[in-house]
Amino acid sequence: MDPTTKINIPESPRERVVIVGGGFGGLQLARKLSKTDYQVVLIDRNNYHQFQPLFYQVAMAGLEPSSIVFPFRKLFQGKKNVYIRVTEVTEVDTTTKTLQTPLGHCNYDHLIVATGADTNFFGNENIEKHAIPMKSVAEALYLRNNILDDYEDALTTPGYDPRQELVDIVIVGGGPTGVELAGSLAEMKKHVLPKDYPELNIEEEVDIYLIQSGGELLKGFSAESSAKALKYLTDMGVTVLLGSRVTDFDGKTVFLKDGRSIPTQKVIWAAGIKGMPIKGLPESACTYGNRLEVDRFHRVKDTKDIYAIGDVCYMEEPDWQKGHPQVAQVAMQMGKNLAKNLHGRLRKKDPTPFTYNDKGSMATVGRARAVVDIPSPNFSFGGLFAWLLWLLVHLFAILGTRNKVFVFLNWVANYINYNQSLRLIIKPKIK
Repeated sequence: MDPTTKINIPESPRERVVIVGGGFGGLQLARKLSKTDYQVVLIDRNNYHQFQPLFYQVAMAGLEPSSIVFPFRKLFQGKKNVYIRVTEVTEVDTTTKTLQTPLGHCNYDHLIVATGADTNFFGNENIEKHAIPMKSVAEALYLRNNILDDYEDALTTPGYDPRQELVDIVIVGGGPTGVELAGSLAEMKKHVLPKDYPELNIEEEVDIYLIQSGGELLKGFSAESSAKALKYLTDMGVTVLLGSRVTDFDGKTVFLKDGRSIPTQKVIWAAGIKGMPIKGLPESACTYGNRLEVDRFHRVKDTKDIYAIGDVCYMEEPDWQKGHPQVAQVAMQMGKNLAKNLHGRLRKKDPTPFTYNDKGSMATVGRARAVVDIPSPNFSFGGLFAWLLWLLVHLFAILGTRNKVFVFLNWVANYINYNQSLRLIIKPKIK
């Protein structure tokens, strides 16, 4: 693409706000600004918003991908000041206030970086090459195909050791994603695999490992919730290895720091994330976890008219001296606050510093098994009520009435018989 080519966006007397990334933060910001006098340009590599908390259910054949995505264009129908471009931003020139993309360049008056985070393999090339991350719908679907493919292959693999490599699964990372994946796999092992693959000795041969480098699961949750999650998983037959660190994975064997090894061809990597800042921003702005350092007004350090929200940014405030957790609630609240400040700017109002309102944390482990922490009042609980609350919160957070209905019906069917008919191996056609 000729670097002088401009993205086809109508020029306007309105100031242009370019939002890079349509995740929870970027989408919240765009929806709020769609009601203002700014020209809003939303750039994302996909033409849809992805509901990340339910990726693991797509991977475990509990939901179809279409149930947890929502098209941007449908969301902004009738919003004449919003323009959507499906592409990637390759670089920003802060001097000329220009973004470079494969479609051409795009000027901005205000730039918001909401690019989120990507999987952090901590520099281990072998693990990056062989392990399976889960940071997109595409990766979740790939994981589903991979799991089902390997069970099909196991039926025609006579040797015990080669078969173990196919049927055993290792999850690395004991945060909410790892815990929820482990619980979902344990339920699949108990209720689904014996029916689908009666020729395999599922109970004896299929092992699920959850490896956590720290001494507890669900870091950041209360000690009570961490202990409950551990008990739930142990009771469900998951082998939880605490204080264990994965040092390597060659595609067939996982190697631990203490010398142990686990034969498997499937390692699901949920051990960490890192920010994805745009190339061209000053190096001085990058800080812990490859995140962009911002002030309480979301302004990126050593830049002008550039802001960052969500997982890609690092902000300190009195109650969060080491930055905020990289979760959807933080991103959404940041998007709302920045929209308020940008709108107030047009009316000559002083900006409001961001203050995170922690509404609590929750994670589900399986049917009637979940944990919830509520910070104010300081209260933790688990079990059936926590699970129902988790279902309710996530159901209402999904975009689109159709999606809510489909997800609800799938959950009801799964609750009744664990036998949803979504275990399909769907692969793209390769020419």
